[in-house]
Amino acid sequence: MLRAFYLILAVQFISTLADSAFLIVAIARVMELAAAAWLVPVLKISFTLFYVLLAPFVGPLADAFPKGRVMLASNILKVLAMILLLGGADPVVAIGIAGLGAAIYAPAKYGLITELLPARELVRANGFFEGTTVCAVIFGTVLGGLLVSPLMPRIRIPAQLQWGDLSDTVLVPGMLVLLTLHIVSTGLSVAVADSGARYDAHSIHPAQLLRQFIRENLILWRDPMGGLSMTVTTLLWGVGATLQLIVLRWAHESLGLPLAQAAYLQGVTALGVIAGAMLASRYVVLERAHRALPLGGVIGALIPVMLLVHSVAGAAALLVVVGALAGYFVVPMNALLQHRGCTLLTAGRSIAVQGFNENGGMLLMLAAYSGAIALGVPLASLVILFGIMVAAGMTFIWLQKRWSRSGSVR
Repeated sequence: MLRAFYLILAVQFISTLADSAFLIVAIARVMELAAAAWLVPVLKISFTLFYVLLAPFVGPLADAFPKGRVMLASNILKVLAMILLLGGADPVVAIGIAGLGAAIYAPAKYGLITELLPARELVRANGFFEGTTVCAVIFGTVLGGLLVSPLMPRIRIPAQLQWGDLSDTVLVPGMLVLLTLHIVSTGLSVAVADSGARYDAHSIHPAQLLRQFIRENLILWRDPMGGLSMTVTTLLWGVGATLQLIVLRWAHESLGLPLAQAAYLQGVTALGVIAGAMLASRYVVLERAHRALPLGGVIGALIPVMLLVHSVAGAAALLVVVGALAGYFVVPMNALLQHRGCTLLTAGRSIAVQGFNENGGMLLMLAAYSGAIALGVPLASLVILFGIMVAAGMTFIWLQKRWSRSGSVR
């Protein structure tokens, strides 16, 4: 692996770590303000919204400039988001600014990896990258739990570092930690190497970009392996984003854990994710990535099992198993999608198409979850519904793949 790849990996880890912790801190801030419960998923929607709205434009942007510079600009936006939160801004607005930075950042980071590494290295690289990313998400959730725990208010903050109207919150120390992480990530982005890849100039007219983006979506969806991997990742990202919030609620309602400790519980999933991602990077080759499809149905079948768990130890064991299956399953699917996208389109544009579909799935799932909370749907019903959705959806995709292969043989 190139040294530049490991630098990108470090930027990705720190930035994603801070983004995940930001969500927990924002949830705590919403709870401090005694806002409606349905605003919690709205925080996640606010962060994800720009991934969908800007999808036709961030791909060409990532291809128009050196991707390291695009990563730098996106991290500056995340620093601005934390400054706004420290200044007393609405957490929904602040996390939305961070989401804007993350949306610009996504095609640049994934596209740069595709430019730097040959196709034969993509599964291995994705094993590192996705394992690092998922672990950063999980450890970031744990960090967020620490930042909203009773430990942080004991830290005395110098008066020079306090500004804005935050007299009603004890979250200032945690916000300053997140600001520091984003500043470090921004500093590292300055050193990210230029791959040297350059693409032909394209029109920047919004209507032209939108038409081009629709064509690029159709190209990737109509490709047999590209469409297969896109369907899988879109479904799993949507369900996964919602399950993150469901697990926090489940830990509180079923296990009696406060927000900080519920966030800690999610951290044990990292052990399984790391193991699954490492096994996938070692044993799964790109040409056989579709053979991992049955694992998606197993993951869906395990989701309702959480309703039978009433101890922290049992919950930890279940989350480790689910994490291992998810790590082993998602890594090859994501690598396959990136490879087909780069082959059919360009690196930046294919990642933008991927992000649009996956985050569109997340928005739909989160909006449905927010509506379910507003309507008072019980937690148990939601858990069972999501489990059935994943198991049935993945089983159908797997059977469809087998039928299509049988038809092609005949």
